[in-house]
Amino acid sequence: MNELVYIVIVAYNGTSWLRRCLESCGDYPVVVVDNASTDGTVSLIEKGYPKVSLIKQTENLGFGQANNIGIRYALNQGAESVFLLNQDAYLEDNALERLVAFQKVNSNYWIVSPLHITPDKKRLDKQFSYYMTYDKSPTFYSDFVLSNTIQEVYDVPFVNAAAWLLSRTCLQMVGGFDPIFFHYGEDENYCQRVLFHGGHIGVLPQAKVIHDREDRPPKPMKPFSRVYYEHKLKNFKIQQANVNTFDVSLLNKKISAYNKQMVKSLCMGRFKHLKGLKQEQQLFMKAKRDILKSVERNRQTGATYLNYNKESK
Repeated sequence: MNELVYIVIVAYNGTSWLRRCLESCGDYPVVVVDNASTDGTVSLIEKGYPKVSLIKQTENLGFGQANNIGIRYALNQGAESVFLLNQDAYLEDNALERLVAFQKVNSNYWIVSPLHITPDKKRLDKQFSYYMTYDKSPTFYSDFVLSNTIQEVYDVPFVNAAAWLLSRTCLQMVGGFDPIFFHYGEDENYCQRVLFHGGHIGVLPQAKVIHDREDRPPKPMKPFSRVYYEHKLKNFKIQQANVNTFDVSLLNKKISAYNKQMVKSLCMGRFKHLKGLKQEQQLFMKAKRDILKSVERNRQTGATYLNYNKESK
């Protein structure tokens, strides 16, 4: 069974985590796509893990596009399912076996994820806990707190891609990650597409993965800084490229709303703020073309963005 499930890991300067990550993968075939690391990641894998299929990139392609390369490789090897694992995540016990067994019986769950827990194994990962709140999964916390029967799976509209088991059906129906996202947002967009095409997304409480990211503080975000624009553009694309709710009139309204804000800033003499708003509007106008193409393409069924050899299975 292990040969039909490939683990795909995108690496970028991951020497702090990769040893533990790779050791947790057991005897599953592993594909690492390295995004032009400069810290010895490639050497670590080549010398210490010769069985790992290493695909080296000459530039950082971002999370989604690097994963697409790894997924394509796995499908060409005949993989029935692909497990995406972050370089800073470690499988606990038989977590992947549980996910695979569940998905085999419940093929309508195109994405299944384990619980994401902290390195001390005492708490849920902070970000992951937000995906399980009442408005996302109404019974999850109640079942645990009130000692109700714990369900085998909890449906969610989104769970981050640090530990995803993707079925071959999912990849053939939905495809890969959309290239309009470089890093962050691509997994949210993908979940939107899964739901649009009729798949389910589930979290299995009996399976666990450690997500080792507690020590990384959030980036400071000053208004109209580079980080600010990246954040704004990412959220704009997530919202506007949603294949389930896309409305071109709302997209245009969102962009044109900046005109009123800019007039107000001009009247108040806030010229720096005016310049920032104008740049933000221009970014959104440029993104509009990509969003229109993205929605049209992502509403179609097929192995979009993967371009793998469909004769391999």
